[in-house]
Amino acid sequence: MGQVCDGYILGIVGIALSYATGALALDGFWMGLIGAGALFGILLGSLLTGIIIDCVGRKGAYMLVAVFSLALSVAQFFLTDPLHLVIARFLLGMCVGADYTIGVALLSEWTPERIRTKMMSWLMAAWTFGYIISYFAGLFIASMGDLGENGWRWIIASSSVLALLTFLVRLGSPESPGWMLTKKRGDEALGLIHRYLGANYGLPVEKKQTASASFFRLFSAELWRNTITSCTFFLCQVLPFFAISIFLPVVVKGLNIANPHASGMMYNGFTMVGVLIGILIADKISRRAFLLWTFYGAAAILTLMTVWRSMPPTIALILLGAFSTVLAISIVAEWLYPPELFPTELRGSGVGLTIAASRIGAGMGTWMLPIVTEQYGVTVTLTCCIATLVIGGLVCQALAPETSPQFAGRNSKAVPSISRV
Repeated sequence: MGQVCDGYILGIVGIALSYATGALALDGFWMGLIGAGALFGILLGSLLTGIIIDCVGRKGAYMLVAVFSLALSVAQFFLTDPLHLVIARFLLGMCVGADYTIGVALLSEWTPERIRTKMMSWLMAAWTFGYIISYFAGLFIASMGDLGENGWRWIIASSSVLALLTFLVRLGSPESPGWMLTKKRGDEALGLIHRYLGANYGLPVEKKQTASASFFRLFSAELWRNTITSCTFFLCQVLPFFAISIFLPVVVKGLNIANPHASGMMYNGFTMVGVLIGILIADKISRRAFLLWTFYGAAAILTLMTVWRSMPPTIALILLGAFSTVLAISIVAEWLYPPELFPTELRGSGVGLTIAASRIGAGMGTWMLPIVTEQYGVTVTLTCCIATLVIGGLVCQALAPETSPQFAGRNSKAVPSISRV
């Protein structure tokens, strides 16, 4: 539920801004900054939260983030100044970044290995569902009678409904047994496992040695490749994803595709299809192969769309759907791969740093897209997205370790998990 809410919070701003432009007298600068505000907030929220939850645990922060998300979602309705809206979106982004970090760590540490890939993949499906329904919900709210200049307020504040549901669903959530084990609380951890999963499950099997939980160990000779891979692949996926999807009407118009709202609905529909395909194949191919072909495949399709500007509208729509599908397949790895790259004692910090780094790309891409498109046209914008995808593929080809047990064998880096006994 938290991932549905997070996706909705990030997605709803795009459709809200399309109705707020006149009411708030927004130019390209303010549209980009409001659109990117939450993404920059995620950077700080995820980085700080990762360090904190590795010290104090996951449970308390898991509840607090839902409370703050609800309060800030409601507050957006009453704002009248673009700067205040940027600040609210930044703070809301901090909540989303915190929720990403806590939720990914908590679920990966509660999930037995035999079902972890599917569980973590469905987490991304939930986020994508929330992101997509925000587009349709925004259009639905806008069509409800004559809302006048306040229409955008109802749209952007609608995330409060999902934030409230998230808070209610999370009441009673348990602590991570994996984290408790690192704090020498093995008996309590085992008690939680037996209570929630049954007596036939046991503690995660960790290496005997007690490793350092220092944040700087992420850049040690042991882990720097994993850290660079995790940060780079996430950054290079989310930059084109957010830049294109948040301002999809602008991009679609630049590609000379008629009816931007209908095209947007098709794009978002194929995004959901892509995530479902990604879930089905995530266990069937190696992590490295999964990353490489989605990066290079999305870059190839977007290159064709950028170069062949005079293509017939039908082919343009087919390519737009294909690009959306491949890019959506790729994002399944975002919640699956990073937890596998870091040991338990550094998982919160590693995942937090990864999400923080990715938001640099997502925030800058979203902020700059309307400005670059306004100044230089959609071709330059899409070329930047293509370059980002290619860079992501090259870095993963050079550095990405294999973490799938069935493909890496004894050398697998898969995260220790609750085991069936």
